[in-house]
Amino acid sequence: MNIKDLPVSGKKVLVRVDFNVPLNKEGKITDDTRIKAALPTISYLLKKDAAVILMSHLGRPKGQFNTDLSLRPCAIHLEELLGQKVEFAKDCIGRSAEKKVEALKPGEVLLLENLRFHEAEENPEKDPSFAKKLASFGDFYVNDAFGTAHRAHSSTATIAKYFPNLAAPGFLLEKEISFLGKHFEKPEHPFYAIIGGAKVSSKLGVLNSLLSKVDALFIGGGMAYTFFKAQGISIGDSLCEEELIPKAKDFLQEAEEKKIPVFLPIDLVIADAFSNDAHHKTIEVNQGIKMGWQGMDIGPATRTQWSNTLENAKMVFWNGPLGVFEFSTFAAGTNAIAETLSNLNAVTIIGGGDSVSAINNLGIADKFSHISTGGGASLEYIEYGHLPGIDALQA
Repeated sequence: MNIKDLPVSGKKVLVRVDFNVPLNKEGKITDDTRIKAALPTISYLLKKDAAVILMSHLGRPKGQFNTDLSLRPCAIHLEELLGQKVEFAKDCIGRSAEKKVEALKPGEVLLLENLRFHEAEENPEKDPSFAKKLASFGDFYVNDAFGTAHRAHSSTATIAKYFPNLAAPGFLLEKEISFLGKHFEKPEHPFYAIIGGAKVSSKLGVLNSLLSKVDALFIGGGMAYTFFKAQGISIGDSLCEEELIPKAKDFLQEAEEKKIPVFLPIDLVIADAFSNDAHHKTIEVNQGIKMGWQGMDIGPATRTQWSNTLENAKMVFWNGPLGVFEFSTFAAGTNAIAETLSNLNAVTIIGGGDSVSAINNLGIADKFSHISTGGGASLEYIEYGHLPGIDALQA
């Protein structure tokens, strides 16, 4: 179903949004991309005179109340964006939340407290009544949280069974699936994928999936060092998932058999400590990294090689930074590739996560074809072609 198929006027609509935004030490939101991404759905429902009840998670409180991870800052920020009062419930279930829901009138908005303060959000089997209690708040259910659509949680999957023919995706979820589905079913070639970030373990599935779709793969970030070690190159104190070295070897061998080039960095910026102020230098990869030093960014020769190769792309998918970009000293690689992609005459897709922060920091977000609000979700959608949160709406 489509959100426009739901007769929401005068009704209460329960909306799963993704307000999992970064906060600084003062509890201020540092990037409101995800909140802004939910505005079309929220605004549409308000114009249709619905009472809008929003639910989201923030961070990983592990089933415990944690004031540092309260959604209250999101309620305050949403008020500014909408230009109207946003009510806030001190819990997402229980009498305090029920009272707020009962008092909510058409055209008003309520944000429930962090769902993950309850263990049953991430583990629905622990307390099946949790999803039922949430479901009791709404006449209709809308899932607009693409960033958590790959999780079979109470608020993204279990809850949908209480809304037979009364549930639909929001505009953001629909847009994400439509764009990714269209472009990954029939990608334009040459199609390149750049995969960065810290861990091979979270990306190996999508790397294997991409091997059958891309014309070349570029691997950077912390995960590159596991591949280097798999090739017998010394990596010093760099990040490495030892148990995945055999799988990294298998992957490189399979890529070679399929004749898919895998671009690993050819030079690196290394440092003698994990710090923005650490002593650092550039080395060629084949020199290896000595103990006491660790890889922090791709080097200038790699930036040039990758940028030159990417120039002829018709489609590029990028997920994950290529260095420790949160330290300005080691952000050059990520920033250089972001600038290259922003100037391509190609379909450019940013697969959520820290890559989005890098692009927002550079102020070049409008130069990309699509910026996904979900890193893990976009990767799993590419890998499997479907997600639990979307499957639940179709059940």
